Amino acid sequence: MSPESKKLFNIVILGVAFMFMFTAFQTCGNVAQTVIRSLNSTDFHGSGYTSMAIIYGVFSASNLITPSVVAVVGPQLSMFASGLFYSMYIAVFIQPFTWSFYTASVFLGVAAAVLWTAQGNCLTINSDEHTIGRNSGIFWALLQSSLFFGNLYIYFAWQGKTHISESDRRTVFIALTVISLIGAVLFFLIRKPDVENVLGEEESSDDQDLETNASTQTTMTKAADAFRKSVKLCVTKEMLLLSVTTAYTGNASATWVFYAGVPGLTISLLLSSFLSSPFLIGLSGIFIGIGEILGGSLFGLLSKNSRFGRNPVVLLGILVHFVAFYLIFLNMPADAPIAPVEGTSSSAYIKPSKEVAILCSFLLGLGDSCFNTQLLSILGFLYAEDSAPAFAIFKFVQSICAAVAFFYSNYLLLHWQLLVMVTFGFFGTLAFFTVEWDAAAIVARGSDYRSI
Repeated sequence: MSPESKKLFNIVILGVAFMFMFTAFQTCGNVAQTVIRSLNSTDFHGSGYTSMAIIYGVFSASNLITPSVVAVVGPQLSMFASGLFYSMYIAVFIQPFTWSFYTASVFLGVAAAVLWTAQGNCLTINSDEHTIGRNSGIFWALLQSSLFFGNLYIYFAWQGKTHISESDRRTVFIALTVISLIGAVLFFLIRKPDVENVLGEEESSDDQDLETNASTQTTMTKAADAFRKSVKLCVTKEMLLLSVTTAYTGNASATWVFYAGVPGLTISLLLSSFLSSPFLIGLSGIFIGIGEILGGSLFGLLSKNSRFGRNPVVLLGILVHFVAFYLIFLNMPADAPIAPVEGTSSSAYIKPSKEVAILCSFLLGLGDSCFNTQLLSILGFLYAEDSAPAFAIFKFVQSICAAVAFFYSNYLLLHWQLLVMVTFGFFGTLAFFTVEWDAAAIVARGSDYRSI
């Protein structure tokens, strides 16, 4: 197998492993609140919202140390260990206890930070400046396939269910745990990419002896070096600008999670049908997944032949999102995010339509893939030598903004939430354009972007 084929193989395995893990995890997340409601009469007193708050809080804080962890342990073992903790979180629902549920939430927050930092590092070392766009698209399309499969299951298996029996719960979560473990094991199929010797010759025995003697010191200094690089990268012009775009994707992810549930819940309330039924949530999630998969596949194929860089894709993403936001504004009442379960007394600007709601789900997924594939691509391109710190900062900013958005989503009316999204989207797009123009100008001059 040629070096390039080996790298492409690694990217595919990376995407398939994430697809298995997140098919299990996102299906778990989508049905968790229904399961928790079914456990209200037992000794279990956990809350899905409290769990999410714990996960995002620990996730955000853990991104400060994950470059050090990945530098010492390596991306492959880091992703495998993180996958075990994802499986542990899912397995908690087989026989749930309040203490184990919240403890697993803490461990999952740490594991998520390590997983995504290692993923960025693995994506970068298996790509170059010509293939990073393609590989980002392939990975994103495979990852987001999890949305399709998980929500497809919910749509067909959970129609009309508001209470889950103990037998059904155990069967489902045992299956999801096994699926997640399969994803974790797949990380071991990733092969170390061939690295050409810069000097064109083998290392001498003296060099090997020196490396052996210094191994302990190297292990100790790797963590410190990774942390110092993270701090330095935080204040660079490029990272500060990209943080604005990343902040938008964090806010968008909260809107994306909110909207995945709102069409099924709010439209059902307005039409007095399928009250609190998860199957419409599953349908909405399916179309978000279709948008994500289409975007990742399309941009992965086009990136290799694109002469215009990443900006047109990001521009498409913001335009698609603006259309989706406008349709959401028309199709949903202002108090949809904070309306009680019993319903809303407000009315939308148009007669609420499930078809429009599902269209918005597709547009949100398509726009989200535009931003995330190009952010993965530009981070891997700009910070090829410091990918772990760069992706840790990316996830830190994204998770903080998502946590803030989850918080204000409980209090702000829909039109104010959409205004926040439009504002962040506009400035985030301009910030991305600036970084991409600077990178393109320097590459055109034949300079190394990372040398300035």
